[in-house]
Amino acid sequence: MDAVDQEGKRPRRQWSRRSLLIAGGSGLGIAGFTAATATGALPFGEAVQRALGVTSTTPVSQLGVAKVERVWSQARNRQVDLVMLLPNKNPPKNLPMSLLLHGLHGRARTAAPTGTLAELSSQVARHASPSYGFVAVDGGDNYWHQAHPGDDPMAMLLEEVPQWLSRRGLGGTDGLPFACTGMSMGGFGGLLYARRRAENSQPVRALALLAPALILSWAEMAKRGIFHDEAEWSSLDPLKHLDSTAGIPMATYCGTEDSFIAGVRQFNAATHPAITYTAHGKHGDSFNRTVVPSFVSFIGKHVPTV
Repeated sequence: MDAVDQEGKRPRRQWSRRSLLIAGGSGLGIAGFTAATATGALPFGEAVQRALGVTSTTPVSQLGVAKVERVWSQARNRQVDLVMLLPNKNPPKNLPMSLLLHGLHGRARTAAPTGTLAELSSQVARHASPSYGFVAVDGGDNYWHQAHPGDDPMAMLLEEVPQWLSRRGLGGTDGLPFACTGMSMGGFGGLLYARRRAENSQPVRALALLAPALILSWAEMAKRGIFHDEAEWSSLDPLKHLDSTAGIPMATYCGTEDSFIAGVRQFNAATHPAITYTAHGKHGDSFNRTVVPSFVSFIGKHVPTV
């Protein structure tokens, strides 16, 4: 039976809305847990907590919450996952939110490096960071721009995400994410998003970039089949528009065996981020998970007052 989606006017098949409450110690791990309804909560008994490596119910070990919903994106002309990582079950109204952008061949449910939710929950519970959350959406493999007619993930980020957050009492009074964290292609997208926000006189307060896909040659970028030509890529390439994010506090992280390390080093030399961390490691979660405490703390230092 067709129904009108609450998040848009496009008729669609009826979907049941679910919220998944996920143990912070599991990373995101959404598929491995039973879903609860949007108005309910999943109780985690002592046995489950022990299995997740949480051995007490002190504030420091309270479980974070991951909520997943399917929403209609008019900008992308399709249903997408809307994933919200919250520090606890009862976050304050208008909880500040940071975007979390996935990499190439990724999706919202796998956007967070392993341990992100646990670290967020722990830092907030210990008052090591102000209370905030992360929001991720499915952006496709478009380098977060309109690579194909009728599919504009950047418009989704700029126009629809604030509406979705605001309707859920998240993201401040206007639903606008205060910061952005991006991995790989999501790092490229994070810089482009920050540029667009600055052009709209709504600059982000911070950027955390994990092995951002900053490629130095058109020959290499052309292999991805994302940009129509070199001119289009040049118009969007963050390395060619460094002034567009000037003044925004940034942190960059990259493994020295990562194929993007040369571009990251060039970016660091030109922009002087507040944190420029490199260490032995290849591209992917094996490196990203090691910098989770740092980027969660860094973003936390720029949380606005609710």
